[in-house]
Amino acid sequence: MIEALTITGIKYDVDEKTKKYVTKKIGTLDRYLPRHARKSVKAAVRIEKIDQKDGNKYEVEIVLTVPEKIITAKDTTMNALAAVDIVEAKLTGQLRKYKETRLAHVGKQGIMARFKRSFRREQQ
Repeated sequence: MIEALTITGIKYDVDEKTKKYVTKKIGTLDRYLPRHARKSVKAAVRIEKIDQKDGNKYEVEIVLTVPEKIITAKDTTMNALAAVDIVEAKLTGQLRKYKETRLAHVGKQGIMARFKRSFRREQQ
């Protein structure tokens, strides 16, 4: 669980339901981080309400500070909680790439190893 999580609302009242939802969704992103980065990660969530003629829109921006990198994602939708879901999906992909570049042995298996595994499954 990401402990250093700050939630800020701009023209938006952040209630307990929203805080709990964001903490649940963004707090569990540490499972995609390498172990050395889990204790030092910091997350900043900014939820902004944008007034328009045809209704309100919500812009959610999340900035994750991990060792040697800053990872950001932003999205705008009609619902603040839906925007959090979309941004979480974007961050998941970015964190997986971060983990692959930081750890040499993750995702670097050769083509023959994959062939041997699939051949072994067919034999059983």
